[in-house]
Formats: sequence, structure tokens, C-alpha cells
Amino acid sequence: MGGLCFQTLSATRLLTFFTFVLWCIVACRLQVNQARSLVDGPSKLSLFQSNDSTAATNMNVLEAADEVRRRLGYYGGGGVGGGGGSFNIIDRCWRGDSDWAEDRMTLAGCGIGFGSNAVGGKGGEYYVVTDEGDDAVDPAPGTLRYGAMQLTPLWIIFDRDMNIRLDNELIIMSDKTIDGRGANVHIGNGPCLTIQDVSNVIIHGLHISGCQPGKSGDVRSSTMHLGYREGSDGDAISILNSHIVWIDHNTFASCQDGLVDVIHGSTAITISNNAFSHHDKVMLLGHDDSYEADTNMRVTVAFNRFGPGLVQRMPRCRLGYFHIFNNDYVEWSMYAVGGSADPTIISENNRYQASDSVKEVTKRDCNEGPSYWGGWKWVSRGDLFLNGAFFVESGDGSSYRSPIHDSQQFEDFMASSSSSSFNPSMTSSAGALSCSRSRPCS
Repeated sequence: MGGLCFQTLSATRLLTFFTFVLWCIVACRLQVNQARSLVDGPSKLSLFQSNDSTAATNMNVLEAADEVRRRLGYYGGGGVGGGGGSFNIIDRCWRGDSDWAEDRMTLAGCGIGFGSNAVGGKGGEYYVVTDEGDDAVDPAPGTLRYGAMQLTPLWIIFDRDMNIRLDNELIIMSDKTIDGRGANVHIGNGPCLTIQDVSNVIIHGLHISGCQPGKSGDVRSSTMHLGYREGSDGDAISILNSHIVWIDHNTFASCQDGLVDVIHGSTAITISNNAFSHHDKVMLLGHDDSYEADTNMRVTVAFNRFGPGLVQRMPRCRLGYFHIFNNDYVEWSMYAVGGSADPTIISENNRYQASDSVKEVTKRDCNEGPSYWGGWKWVSRGDLFLNGAFFVESGDGSSYRSPIHDSQQFEDFMASSSSSSFNPSMTSSAGALSCSRSRPCS
């Protein structure tokens, strides 16, 4: 009898053990599926669902810009899963991986140019935005502002498509990545993003349009500080007195002031793979002609698409050193690249397509003639000029060495691209990408 009882007890324990193991497997798979769901989402933007006429107009602008990309073959930029040619040096680093969502932080090692050291929130925790609401004074957990104001490194992602209308300007702390991949995230129709007095920030994969000036009043900038703000200018992204910043694969349109402004001594900035459309003053690099701190400004502008519907400042530069590489310009109403106060501008392998009325790419914003600005180093190398476009050079650019070339990775890339002029496949996927689980972003 005792032996029988022992055998029955052992069988019971064995059954219990296998039941527990089965439960663990099911629970584990459920957690993995829940995590993977954070990078899935509808393929269409779920934006501007209110009756606000301004919001609807901005949505139409973004859709029009996307339609241009589709019509010109700008989706599927090549590589694994793409059909438009080779990835550029940034996208080659991560976009061919169908399991990109398993390690989003791989992106942090893919930057080039002056902002290439930006790693954002790499090494920190993931923070998931679950609430599209906003309170500038008392942010709730789960909102974008609550994550952006933390003092520790964070990689911020979104659990679904969102239309975020901020209560006031959003001030982003150091060591942050805002990563919109896997969801269609729009920020706009109110104050937008401010990067001020910080370092090491990545902004990737957002749609930003319809930005308006901020209101005067208190804004919480961090968990330790609530301060009075006079009101932001209405830029999509303002970068002030900050360094090591990377703005990549975003779609910008129709804001009150600038789309990306870099001022007040900011440096070590890369602005890459973005789509800019339907706006007047696109990009200001440098505060004013007498702001001496901007002499040290270093900015790389690469693989962006400028147009349609742009007027000027692509970019407008002051005092510092600016490398403008393999961007695609589709017409401009005033000028494409301009500046004042003796900036160094290296324009390399860009495509400048003029409108029927305005042909000159460049503009020196001063009343004096060549006797004054003739020594400014404005260099054009390998640029492609269409429909009568032309670039007025100045200074001695015979011995220039643009800093992007100092990377062996870049030298290898240039050697493999078999091109010493504009390469359309390098800009073919400019703007926020469409990303979902288990396939490369396109």
C-alpha cells in the first residue's frame, strides 16, 4: 500500500511540474507578443481626427508630401526589402534588419557627421508613451513629456499611433531618444520641441507640422525644475546651447516659424534623412551675426529632401562650419542655401532643381558686394544643377576636407557607391519611415 501511495504521489508531482512548465512557456510567449505589439500599428496615419480646420490642412500637406515620395519612387529605398537602390550610410547600419524592433538601440551607433556621437538614451531603460495627453506643469506618467523630463537616459517609444497636441513647448533633457518607429506619431498644432542647455539627444521617426508659438507661463523642464518660459517661437524643433544632437528620418511641414533652428552656441549636430515641405523659413543655423559663440557651430546636413513648397533657408548659416551633403532640392522661391557673417559652407553631391523663376542656389545676406564676401569659403563639389540652377562660389576651397570624410566607414561607403556626384537612392527614403514587426522599415 505504501508503495502504491508513493507512485501516485510522484505522478501527481510530475503532472504538476509539467503544468507549471507549460504555463511558463505560454506566459513568456504572451509577454513577447505584447512587447512586439509596440512596434506594430496601422499603416495609415490616424492624425487630425478633430474638426479643426488648421489640423486638417496640415494633414493634407503631409499626405501631399508623402504622395510626392510615392510618385517619384521614394519608398523602399533599397537594400533588404527595398526596391529603390542602395541604402545610404546611415540606413545601411540598421534598416536592412527585419528584427530591428528587438534591439532599437542599434540605431544609436549609426550617425554620421558632426552629430555622430549622439547615442541618446542608449544604455537606459525603454519608456513607452501610452497617453497622448499633455500637461506642461504636472505631466502624467505615460505621456511624452513625463519621459522627456527624466534625468536618467531613456529610449522613448510609442505603443500606438498618436496625435499629440502639446500644452506648451516640450523641453527635452539630456540622454534621450524619441523613437517613433512602429507607430505613426504626429506632434503639432500647438507648441513643439525644445532642446536647450543639454547634450546627447536623438529625434527619429516623427511627423511634425502646424507648430505654433508657446505661451508664457510655467513649464516643467525636468523632475527637478519648474520654471517660467516667455513662449517659444513656433519652431518644429529648436536647438539652443546644446551639443551632440541627431535629427533623423522625420517629416516636417508648415510651422509658424522655422522647421529646425540651431542657435545660441549649439554644435555637433547632424540633420539627416528628413523630408521638409510647404514652409517658408526652413532651417536657421546661427542666432545672429554678432553671436560669437556660434563661431564654433558645426552642423552636418545630409540625405534630406527639401521640397516641394519651400521658400528659403535650406539652410541659412552664420559664422560656423556647415557640411551640406547629398540632399535633394526641389525648387525654392527665394534661395536654397544662404548665410552671413563669413560661414564656411561645403555643398557636396547635392541635386539642385531650380524653379522656372529663381535659378541661383545661394544668397549672401548682406548689402556689400564680392569685395566684402569674396573670401567666405562657399564651395560646391559634385553638385548636380538642373533647370538652370547655379551656385556662386567664393573663397579658396581647393584644400578643403569636409569632416564627414574623416570616417573610414564613410570612405568605404563612398568607394562602394561608385558615384562622385548626387546619388538619388541616398535620399529616396527621406522622412518618417513605415515600420512594422518582422520586416525592414520602408
